Amino acid sequence: MSINLKPLKMSGKEVLPLVEGGKGVAVSNGESSGAWAAAGGIGTFSAVNADRVDENGNIIRTVYHGKSRRERFEELVAQAIEGGIAQARIAHDIAGGEGRIHANILWEMGGAERVLRGVLEGAKGLIHGVTCGAGMPFRLAPIAAEFQVWYYPIVSSARAFRALWLRSYRKYPEWLGAVVYEDPWRAGGHNGLSNSEDPEHPGDPYPRVTELRRTMNEFGLQETPIIMAGGVWFLREWTDWLDNPEIGPIAFQFGTRPLLTQESPISDAWKRRLRTLKEGDIKLNRFSPTGFYSSAVYNDFLHELYERSDRQIPFVDQPTADHDTPFTFGVRNRTVYVTKYDRKLADGWMREGFTKALPTPDSTLIFVTPEKAREIRADQLGCMGCLSQCLFSNWMAREPWTTGRKADPRSFCIQKTLQEIAHGADPDKHLMFAGHSAYRFAEDPFYANGFIPTVRQLVERIQTGD
Repeated sequence: MSINLKPLKMSGKEVLPLVEGGKGVAVSNGESSGAWAAAGGIGTFSAVNADRVDENGNIIRTVYHGKSRRERFEELVAQAIEGGIAQARIAHDIAGGEGRIHANILWEMGGAERVLRGVLEGAKGLIHGVTCGAGMPFRLAPIAAEFQVWYYPIVSSARAFRALWLRSYRKYPEWLGAVVYEDPWRAGGHNGLSNSEDPEHPGDPYPRVTELRRTMNEFGLQETPIIMAGGVWFLREWTDWLDNPEIGPIAFQFGTRPLLTQESPISDAWKRRLRTLKEGDIKLNRFSPTGFYSSAVYNDFLHELYERSDRQIPFVDQPTADHDTPFTFGVRNRTVYVTKYDRKLADGWMREGFTKALPTPDSTLIFVTPEKAREIRADQLGCMGCLSQCLFSNWMAREPWTTGRKADPRSFCIQKTLQEIAHGADPDKHLMFAGHSAYRFAEDPFYANGFIPTVRQLVERIQTGD
């Protein structure tokens, strides 16, 4: 079928309305984003702890030498800036002047503003736009205006955009390139699902996007595109969004499909795993140390987190009517009180080898093996401050440098696992972010017989409607 896909002017140039989604920690890099731009669209490299490279183009893996979290945090920021500049240069060279190059930043990453400024300063003229989500990036607009690049906030509701506009963006309308609507139920990675929305019942994106358009029109942004992100696979399924006055100018973001391309930097094992996914294999969960919901493949890594939280009982410090059974744990032999029923559960878990009880900030105990307890403790001690606030380690990237809450052992070190999977580790043993349409790799005839397209072949295929 024919798709009436009209070019749009974004980031100062007419391009295909096809955007590569920026996938954090080295999964969208200069090679993949440069190839997407070379094909006529908008390529997006991740400036979230991007890979540094040596003079031969080989990746320099991150090693932290600082003894304290603050020392390691400074190393992380410096290396992130260096890596972002390196990936921008690679993308620029591959694009050859075609398309546009964007950098993706997570506002809730540690040192986000410093990293963004450092990358834009060191890669002047190479980056045309900045996409930014994971939080409320009020400072995005003035920074973009300062460096004269376009900004692309990622929102999941009209209400979020209204708040951003009224507080900040209305002062810099000329640099607003587009608004990215990222569907909170269907997109991969971290999701902007609010507490009032049911994670088990996905909403229809159409009324949410039309509400966003009405809000934008109210602010005089009729010609500013919306970029639909999350759940987009075949454009033929979105034809009623094209030339639709309720939607207005529209582009489409692809985050999951570019994973399975020749330029994608993920491992062959990860690419093979994508082909085996079935509908429902991607789970929306609340384990991330960011506090956000996130979507990832249900694998051994996620399974262990679910089981870890299932082996959980509440406790109190003083005996009460129902919490009257003592339980002693830890190297200091701390005694707390649980119910008789929960004590029986705990005894059963300990007989199975989950002998270490770890307290959580919610006055509960989880039960893990001694090996897992040592791993959790080592990861917490090794924190490098990759988030502005971390539930897992209680780090906070400003004075007093701690959230003041107990570190939560039900979560995990997100920097560690994302670095590992991005650089060749077993994808079943680490956090494997993916959009909820990833199961379609196994069903789409385009990928039959093990075919892995180039980015250009994928972009051409998308333009056909498939």
